[in-house]
Amino acid sequence: MAEQRSDGQAGGERDGGAGAGEPRRRSARPEEARAWEDLVATARRTVADGLVVGTSGNVSVRVGDTVLVTPSGVPYDRLAPGDVTGVDLDGRQVLGTLVPTSELPMHLTVYRTTTATAVVHTHAVHATAVSTLVDELPLIHYMAAALGGPVRVAPYATYGTDELAEHMLRALAGRSGCLLRNHGTVTHGTTLAQAYDRTAQLEWMCRLWLTASSVPGLTPSLLSRGQLAEVEERLRGYGQRG
Repeated sequence: MAEQRSDGQAGGERDGGAGAGEPRRRSARPEEARAWEDLVATARRTVADGLVVGTSGNVSVRVGDTVLVTPSGVPYDRLAPGDVTGVDLDGRQVLGTLVPTSELPMHLTVYRTTTATAVVHTHAVHATAVSTLVDELPLIHYMAAALGGPVRVAPYATYGTDELAEHMLRALAGRSGCLLRNHGTVTHGTTLAQAYDRTAQLEWMCRLWLTASSVPGLTPSLLSRGQLAEVEERLRGYGQRG
């Protein structure tokens, strides 16, 4: 059963029907409704691709000053167009009645400090495993350049806390993705597709390093910072133009 707000900050009817002291909700605008469809599709993809199990992980997208987020504890295959859930940049709920993800502090911290418009957080197995072993993902592949450089591991903190959001922010400095110790991954981008692709790339690199480093008697060769810098330069001209 979908979680619903039960306190003054969470309750209230939509479109001006809120009671005294309760926030006034509004209907989703057309662009928000479209973004919600994309968000739900992305959230479902994280499950289909094995990056999350059950309702773990969460996805958000920014539309103007509104942040649409997956709700807490609701299986993604049950989300419908009418379940749109959104908050403002201060975390006040402005759309829907379902409780926003418990990781809202992380998502809002990204939007307040970067130009990102989409965030994907997962509990991907290989990435989470790597987060327990190192402070930075070894430079096993040049695609680290697509995330801004060597991927850091944020220190552990309890999920849903401001402390975790602060650790994440430091690990993301100059990067578009990081690992969260004993927890998972966070990536951001200018679109949901880009944020998701970065998550998939990060999980793949973690799997690659774990696979290579597990061969008895052998140590994986790693790239140098100079080699990575060369790739970063080449990536600036990568893809189609116009």
